[in-house]
Amino acid sequence: FTALTSLSCDNNQLTALDVSANTALTSLYCFVNPLTALDVSANTALTTLFCYNNQLTALDVSANTALITLSCHTNQLTALDVSANTALTILYCYGNALTSLDVSANTALSNLRCYSNQLTSLDVSNNTALTQLWCHENNLSTLDVSQNTALVLLNCGGNNLEALDVSVNTALTQLNTYDNNLTSLDVSTNTAITTMYCYSNQFTALDLSANT
Repeated sequence: FTALTSLSCDNNQLTALDVSANTALTSLYCFVNPLTALDVSANTALTTLFCYNNQLTALDVSANTALITLSCHTNQLTALDVSANTALTILYCYGNALTSLDVSANTALSNLRCYSNQLTSLDVSNNTALTQLWCHENNLSTLDVSQNTALVLLNCGGNNLEALDVSVNTALTQLNTYDNNLTSLDVSTNTAITTMYCYSNQFTALDLSANT
């Protein structure tokens, strides 16, 4: 079926999937299977790839430069190179074993969910279009969101943060900073916040007078 543009084979018991001849594919949904490998090097037209909830230990998307949405969460990935995927707006790679993630080339990203990995650092300074950043449950000691003024949601709980400056993130409606080592948190400029989880830190005071 070389003319296929969309393939949905999710929620099965597939142990192998050969799409090497399906070069016209723009959408591939193969999530919730027991796949241990997936070769999409021939699928250069792909804009959407949902391969989450498999058993993938590696994923090469270097040839998929048209990708807009990549959801590869809940696998066994130890590395993920998205430097060639400059069109990405949505990247879900949570629930893997990633120790690093370079999103500096993904300037169109609006939604990044990289939580529940083993990240020790995360540079989102080039991702000025981000509206949602889910980076909780990692090993981050610092997080700079000063360039992410469009952020509406920030979840950075369950890390090792000792400081967090959200003074320029005035669009935030949800802020989760629980389970860190924060001694203070200034949310006086974040008047749009409706939900905030900041338990299990080291606060001695917290001023919410501006957060009506």
